[in-house]
Amino acid sequence: MQILVFYQKIMEIVNYLKYILIILTLFLVISEELKSQQQQQQNTISIPNITLSVDTKDESDDLILPLQLLLVMTVLTLAPSILILMTCFTRIIIVFHFLRAAMGTQTQPPNQLLTGLALFLTFFAMQPVLNQANSEGIQPYMREEITQSEAVDRIVEPFREFMLKHTREEDLGLFIKLNGQDKPYDISEVSTFTIIPAFAISELRVAFQIGFLLFVPFLVLDMVIASTLMSLGMFLLPPQLISLPIKILLFILVDGWYLVIESLMTGIINP
Repeated sequence: MQILVFYQKIMEIVNYLKYILIILTLFLVISEELKSQQQQQQNTISIPNITLSVDTKDESDDLILPLQLLLVMTVLTLAPSILILMTCFTRIIIVFHFLRAAMGTQTQPPNQLLTGLALFLTFFAMQPVLNQANSEGIQPYMREEITQSEAVDRIVEPFREFMLKHTREEDLGLFIKLNGQDKPYDISEVSTFTIIPAFAISELRVAFQIGFLLFVPFLVLDMVIASTLMSLGMFLLPPQLISLPIKILLFILVDGWYLVIESLMTGIINP
C-alpha cells in the first residue's frame, strides 16, 4: 500500500511538471512571435540619412580649435602650480605648518583645514590682482575687443606687479644671472619665467623667518617646563604632556590666530 501511495504522488508530480512545460513552451512561442513582429515593423520604418561635412577651405583654421583645447588643458593641469608659485599661498601655508609644529599639536588643525584657510586667505589678499586681471584682460577678450595674445599679457601683468613687489632684488638678480642674459635696463625686459622662481624663493625666505619667530616663545616655554620638571625630580613625566595644554592656553589668551593672520595679511597687502 505504501508503495502504491508513493507511486501515485510521483505521478501527480510528473503531471504538474507536464503542465508547467506546456505553459513555458507556449510562452516561448508567443514571445518569439512578438519579437518577429517587432523586427518586421522596425524594418518597415525608414531612417533618414545623416551626413556630416567639414569645410576645409583654409587649412590653417583647422588647427586653431585643437591648439586652443591643448592650451586650456595645459592651463588646467598647471593651475595648482600657478596658484602656489604666483600668489601668496606659499607663505601662508608654510607659516601655518610652522605654527602647528611649534605648538606641538601634531595633526590639529588638520591639513585639509589649514589648506582651505590658506586658500581663502590667498583669494582675499589677491582680490585686487584678480579684479584687475578680470577687468583688463578677461572681460575685453570675452567681448572680442582684444586679441588672445593681448588678453594674456593683460592678465599676467597684475601678477607680475604683485610678484615684483614681494621679490628681493638679490633673488631676482640671481635668476637673471643664471639665465645668462645681460643686465636689463628696465624691469619690463625681465621675463615672467624669471620672476616666478625669484618670487618663490623670496616667499620661502619670509615664511621661514615668520616660522622662526613663532617657534621662539613656544621653545622658551618648553625649556622652562622641562627645567622645572627636572628640578622637581619628575624625570619620567614627559615635558610635552605638561607644556602642550599650557601652550594652547597661552595661544588662546593672546588671541594667536588673530595676531598671526593679521601680520600675514598686513605683510602681503601692504609690504
